[in-house]
Amino acid sequence: MARRLRPVGLEFAESAPLRLVFAREVSASPETVYRALADDTADWPEWFSAVTLCRPTDGAEGGKGREVRLKGGTRFWETIVAAEAPQRYAYRVDESNTPGLRALLEEWHLTPAGTGTRVQWTFAADGPAALRLALKLGRPGLGRAFRDAVTALERRLAAANT
Repeated sequence: MARRLRPVGLEFAESAPLRLVFAREVSASPETVYRALADDTADWPEWFSAVTLCRPTDGAEGGKGREVRLKGGTRFWETIVAAEAPQRYAYRVDESNTPGLRALLEEWHLTPAGTGTRVQWTFAADGPAALRLALKLGRPGLGRAFRDAVTALERRLAAANT
């Protein structure tokens, strides 16, 4: 059953009780990566293997949002809190069926790196101590999922340019 989470703003990416930050460089430009993240949301399952559905919706307070489903049955209803092409894309989770989760914000920060882009993903969460511990212990798996997703995205973007 879905539960409402605490609404948070961009500052939560810096102040959350749990922050997991991952980064990787890709050869695509920030503009190209940003389009894949923010504009081509329905394609996320093509490159982020944990995602089974990602579709645009109306977010909270009349903003733009997304519905996201993950393998294993986790669901998120999100509101986009930053869509600043080509450097930042962020969303908070408004509702989820994840037990114990109180607040979640994810931020993708894109910066030029040589001829490509440095992609940084911040996973900022709040919940009871047991959930925070589980997420900390799951950090290697989240990092692997991020690296695999960004690698697949890079391949996809390179194939689209050939």
